[in-house]
Amino acid sequence: MEFSGFSPKVLPFLDSIRHNNNKVWFEAHKSEYENLILNPSRAFVVEMGEHLQALEPTINAEPKINKSLYRIYRDTRRMGANKEPIKHRIGVIFWQGSGKRMQSSSFYMHFSPEELYVAVGVRWFEKPMLDAFREVIKDDAKRQELADILHKIKGMGKNYTHLEKGYKRYPKGFDKDMPNADLSLYKGMATYKILDPHLIEDGEALITTLFEIYEDMLPLQQFMYDVSLRVKVDG
Repeated sequence: MEFSGFSPKVLPFLDSIRHNNNKVWFEAHKSEYENLILNPSRAFVVEMGEHLQALEPTINAEPKINKSLYRIYRDTRRMGANKEPIKHRIGVIFWQGSGKRMQSSSFYMHFSPEELYVAVGVRWFEKPMLDAFREVIKDDAKRQELADILHKIKGMGKNYTHLEKGYKRYPKGFDKDMPNADLSLYKGMATYKILDPHLIEDGEALITTLFEIYEDMLPLQQFMYDVSLRVKVDG
């Protein structure tokens, strides 16, 4: 299936999920999900993946659920206030290397009726990745390199930004007098941009726009991939 964009019916369908968020309703409309979202998402992964592999040959672009695609059903057993069983936000991830997809540096996007969110990096750290990140940025030169990357991306004048700090107290090995010590206060490290969700309806424009953003943010992708290679695996 060639990717030509998502149907104009997709965003209203996601809005319908939000207002009818139960498994009975969704099962009755599952064919719409498959035709409007799942099948075009698979085609998008193939097309976008080919472009991204020109930037990073080891990027994983696998058009399968629990790979580049996410399950539409939310795991309501996990901790969190949101107990709605069906997601009304559709995510796609292209991760680099052989690590866990959510703990590897990645090119990511999701869309909902409100936004198209495009990001690069690791959006939140589990402990092994957090430890590796802090170990890397203990080095003054590495902290400066990361600060320069973030400054350059944010300074491009394209409404790029990065995640906010998540911690208030400096971790062991860092203090306020160290240059760029605030980088140790992040719970994740990613840059992102928010776009009009209707962009998904124009396949060519979507691919072109995302590729430009991902290319601009590539230095952070590469920095965080280097961090991921330092994650210590148990056993």
